[in-house]
Amino acid sequence: MGASTVETVAGSPAAQGVARRGAAPERSDRGRLNLSWLVQLHWWAILGQVVIVAGAASWTGIGLPIPTLLGLLALEIGGNVVLGLWANRGRVTDGGIAGVMVLDAAALTVLLDLTGGASNPFSTLYLVNVALAAVLLPPRWSWLLMGASLAGFAGLFIHEALTSPSHHVHLMLAPAELMAAHLKGMWISFALAAVFIVFFGQRVSRALAARERELHQARALGQRREKLASLATLAAGAAHELSTPLSTIAVVAKELQRELADAVSEGVRTDLQLVREQVARCREILDRMAANAGENAGEALAPIVARAWADAALEGFPRRDRVDVVANEPAAEARVVGPPRALAETLRGLIKNAVQASSPTERVTLRLELVRGVVRVTVTDRGPGMTQEVLERVGEPFFTTKVPGEGMGLGLFLTRALAEQLGGAFHLTSRPGVGTEACFELPALDAGGRSGS
Repeated sequence: MGASTVETVAGSPAAQGVARRGAAPERSDRGRLNLSWLVQLHWWAILGQVVIVAGAASWTGIGLPIPTLLGLLALEIGGNVVLGLWANRGRVTDGGIAGVMVLDAAALTVLLDLTGGASNPFSTLYLVNVALAAVLLPPRWSWLLMGASLAGFAGLFIHEALTSPSHHVHLMLAPAELMAAHLKGMWISFALAAVFIVFFGQRVSRALAARERELHQARALGQRREKLASLATLAAGAAHELSTPLSTIAVVAKELQRELADAVSEGVRTDLQLVREQVARCREILDRMAANAGENAGEALAPIVARAWADAALEGFPRRDRVDVVANEPAAEARVVGPPRALAETLRGLIKNAVQASSPTERVTLRLELVRGVVRVTVTDRGPGMTQEVLERVGEPFFTTKVPGEGMGLGLFLTRALAEQLGGAFHLTSRPGVGTEACFELPALDAGGRSGS
């Protein structure tokens, strides 16, 4: 199935070098994603600033420098548009994001200075930047952002000491009214900071969880490919080392059986025949291991129609009359790409497993579906099913539920490996007493926007 060839390339120093070179684009992708979150946060922050400034100017007795604030908001809008273009097209590093967040802290400092200075209740918003830096950036950049925020807040006190408190604002409120407005502003500031921190913190947590799942799947795929490479090596080595002695044993047993045909008892002749049969069985096992582990390494990928794939799997199958094929026209005509012989043998193995698991009176269903650009081939039996413990182990190399001599425990392992190599998936579901469903999925070559059953 091409496993040995794939593994040789994937494990080579050249491939590892490519993987190392691919780490930088991966970090850049993460940086662009983080920057896009910051851009969204900026838009919400700008909207909040517009609402708060408009509300303060209209409903309170606080006189604000409106023209200066509008100029600052215009700069923020222009800067955020540039950041959006950078997030979509440019290479974004942790240092670049840290620089953007330092500018955010500086812009917040200027905004606070224009709207009340150190006594402005919205100074709590410094914490939003610090919290996001702790989530998005490495420790050194997070500490830098914390220092920048502390320096900006301290700068408000220094500026007031050099000039006068709230020197940009004209207060036309009584002290009691001013305190009430300040307390309300503190509540609004706390609410905004809490909403931003929770919302973006949850988004980052979900993204990290999704990334962890992808890494887990990648590690599992790598482990299966390593096992497949080891299996191919084992099969090749066993076939090479054992072929000569097995051939010698077969020849000697045949000669002894012919020369001693009349000179020994029937029991001895039977034993000699048994030796030849067991030698032939050993050769057959070695051939099957070699075939399953890498015989199709040189088979070229080619488009194959889903119905033709099913027909090739059932061709010559001795119990075809026990298999019901269900497929509508879009699913039957959809095409996939893969090694045709390997795909047919893989599907034949799934059908064979289902027939063997079912009683002689039960039928097996082979269903072809086209679902959102994916060809899904499902083989369903009505056998005894499997417990959860057995289902978790099915697919491990050399684990089988069949009686000795009927299987080597490699079929499902190699089936999953083939599906993943072709960009698809393979999974099993089973319930004791109900039956088992094996699902093999591959991307459709020409499904387009069609939807299937």
